[in-house]
Amino acid sequence: MHPTDKIYVAGHRGMVGSAILKRLQELGYSHFVLRTSEELDLRNQAQVFSFFQQEKPDYVFLAAARVGGILANNTFRAEFIYDNLQIEANVIHAAYLSGVKKLMFLGSSCIYPRLAPQPIKESYLLTGPLEPTNEPYAIAKIAGIKLCEAYRAQYGCHFISVMPTNLYGIHDNFDLATSHVLPALLRKFHEAKLNHAPEVVVWGTGKPRREFLYVDDLADACVYLMNLEEEPDLVNIGTGEDLSIAELATLIQKIVGYTGKVVYDTSKPDGTPRKLLDVSLLHSLGWRHKTPLEEGIRKVYEAVFLSQAGQTDHKKRAV
Repeated sequence: MHPTDKIYVAGHRGMVGSAILKRLQELGYSHFVLRTSEELDLRNQAQVFSFFQQEKPDYVFLAAARVGGILANNTFRAEFIYDNLQIEANVIHAAYLSGVKKLMFLGSSCIYPRLAPQPIKESYLLTGPLEPTNEPYAIAKIAGIKLCEAYRAQYGCHFISVMPTNLYGIHDNFDLATSHVLPALLRKFHEAKLNHAPEVVVWGTGKPRREFLYVDDLADACVYLMNLEEEPDLVNIGTGEDLSIAELATLIQKIVGYTGKVVYDTSKPDGTPRKLLDVSLLHSLGWRHKTPLEEGIRKVYEAVFLSQAGQTDHKKRAV
């Protein structure tokens, strides 16, 4: 990408999209075309086609998606598959029609089989059943990957897909009904400390193992891969390191400074037993993550829950 190229970041107000936009700006890119979901409904084919025909971006980061944690995925199954299928189909086809130089589709590590061998290689895609609680979302993301593969094979489009591991960051979703485990635990422990609550309840057994990547590191990896002339059409992005949910809870408890008891509600689902990405391909391409987990969580906690601006932002997100 050249500094003067027109870049469209779809989903630029979300945690991932905003991190990508910030990283691009840090590197000197300045020619962006951006639309909020109110200005452009990516589920609407006519709006999307008109936007691409008018703006003709050179590069596209497709970070827009309907996302959520285990509760949201399992509750809003129809919306998660419908909205994501519409978004990716419209944007990818419009990118082809308008002659986009390169498109990056951001998937999710939940595309891999529930009981995939660990760590998970890119080649394990479609080799076994998915995790039932987020199957609709995973199927939509798999369809996006296959769309990119098909347009690449048939039309020679430079469309690639990246599979991020579990992400966290300052602009995360901290709503307990729809958030992922790390931001949910941060909020639970913080509020328990403020309210002097005797215990914090964690969903499940605490045994499942998860990998977490600071979103600014993901953004750096995305821009790095976008600037490679040749790369595989599917690349995992992660740290190659994981820990149990119980270990995560203990780490967050320490960072927050909560001294009460941690209780595990075993009536709640655990989800996939383990989800660790094999990042050897990414490492071979010359990129590695930079932010240790504890450092990253401290950054988020201080920015969102401890600073005055963070307190205001947290209250808004909690509504």
